[in-house]
Amino acid sequence: MTLDFAVARQNMVENQVRTNDVTDLGVQDAMREVRRDQLCLPTRLHLAYAEAPVEYAPGFYLMEPRDVSKLLQAVRPRPGERALAIAAPYAAAVLSKMGLKTALRLAPGVETGPMVAHLADGGVSTRTEPLGALDENGPYDVIVVEGAVSQAPQAWTDMLHLGGRLGIIERHGPVGRAKLYTRSVENVISSRTLFDATPPILPGFERAPAFLF
Repeated sequence: MTLDFAVARQNMVENQVRTNDVTDLGVQDAMREVRRDQLCLPTRLHLAYAEAPVEYAPGFYLMEPRDVSKLLQAVRPRPGERALAIAAPYAAAVLSKMGLKTALRLAPGVETGPMVAHLADGGVSTRTEPLGALDENGPYDVIVVEGAVSQAPQAWTDMLHLGGRLGIIERHGPVGRAKLYTRSVENVISSRTLFDATPPILPGFERAPAFLF
């Protein structure tokens, strides 16, 4: 049976996004148009619009629609702003659709197939570099990460412009916490917890094992 991705995309917004208190019409409208099925592995097409993370490269996942929509709403994207999506191809496509100047950072060695070409058609520029590195092309107004980390690297908060927002999920166990980091004044970063989420941890960002006597 052939999947009707257009119908699945509309159902995703109605049943996974709007019902989870995502009221930002810009986020909703962009998610109605951006094709998640063009960003995931061919063997995962049947999961493209499901309530689950879906692989876009071995070991790397698009966050489930509910989580990424809530994270995008929290960072309050505005047309014309500069955005960096870290290991976040779907978020990058949505931000670009919303009118942000968006760059996608992928880890070295990640095989993405035709995904990068689809993103380029949508205005997203893609770079391959270590995910936790400082970006000389910054600062950015918005940074979003798809996938959990044990803790936000300082390099990511250092890349925030004054007033810039970083949306991320920090996970130390079975359940993670979405957090919003904001640069409110030149050298001050504030943070607040948003919601619970359980995306897979990004490779290389696992919590370091504690030393036991």
